[in-house]
Amino acid sequence: AVLFVMSKWDKLDKTVDVNEENLTTNEGIENIEAIEEGYTNIALFGVDSRSNGSFGKGTHSDTIMIASINNETGDIKLCSVYRDTYLNLSDDTYRKANQAYFNGGPEQAIKMLNMNLDLNITKYVAVDFNALVTVIDLLGGIEIDVQEDEIDHLNNYTVETSAVTGVTTTKLTEAGLQLLDGVQATSYARIRYTTGGDYKRTERQRLVIEKIAEKAKKASITSLTSIVDKVLPSISTNFTPTEVLALAGNIMKYNLADQTGFPFEKTTKNWSTKIGDVVIPITLESNVSELHEFLFEDESYSPSPTVQA
Repeated sequence: AVLFVMSKWDKLDKTVDVNEENLTTNEGIENIEAIEEGYTNIALFGVDSRSNGSFGKGTHSDTIMIASINNETGDIKLCSVYRDTYLNLSDDTYRKANQAYFNGGPEQAIKMLNMNLDLNITKYVAVDFNALVTVIDLLGGIEIDVQEDEIDHLNNYTVETSAVTGVTTTKLTEAGLQLLDGVQATSYARIRYTTGGDYKRTERQRLVIEKIAEKAKKASITSLTSIVDKVLPSISTNFTPTEVLALAGNIMKYNLADQTGFPFEKTTKNWSTKIGDVVIPITLESNVSELHEFLFEDESYSPSPTVQA
């Protein structure tokens, strides 16, 4: 396993350099020792790189997630950060959260998450449409209960998803539980025009990840090695092979325990013609407290002075 991963790692030719010394945490995080010792926190980005295949700045991160692994139990909690959330981009400018990745790639996006949410993230994984389609197809598809109001939007998205990835598919003809291929499942995860808008879209994205995890845990070593071989060119990460192997060694221990979206309490506002509609936490302080309760089971967390300010 070590030799295989090491031999394939050079395929990660799209990795963006991240200076981890710049990824500082806020001063005054009261549970920082417990977080550092008990949890591995990772930033996950789904980028809309289209034809240029870029994972650096100038690329839109339409999906922003935090994956928090409880090192003792193996429980994983996923939290989507709504891309339109109005936050400090880590440089005292305020825009939609996904603007941080566009401005400064994964390094600034991680800094944005750490500053606004009192986190200690240093590692990231970014994927494009190709990665998602490839993984799902090599796992033999995933089962999704498609609703009636999702069919037309899903089918519409398959046209562009197929054009971007070069993978063909078929149209869905009915609602209900069915096996979706890579293009169909990726298109499902892109839907945002039903009731719930972008909030509902992040639920779909987390569901797709959950289904992928379920299939991966049951897959053979042959299937998993094939996935690694074919998907690495569509991934950007600052994990080292050694770090990946350390995580992979516990794969049977991992369990997707819970998932949610941030902010919990929110409103929307059309901030300006330049920025457009944004999601506003009510308030950032109380939402960060709730986030730490969700991720780290800290029921009395008081945010740092940075977040309070």
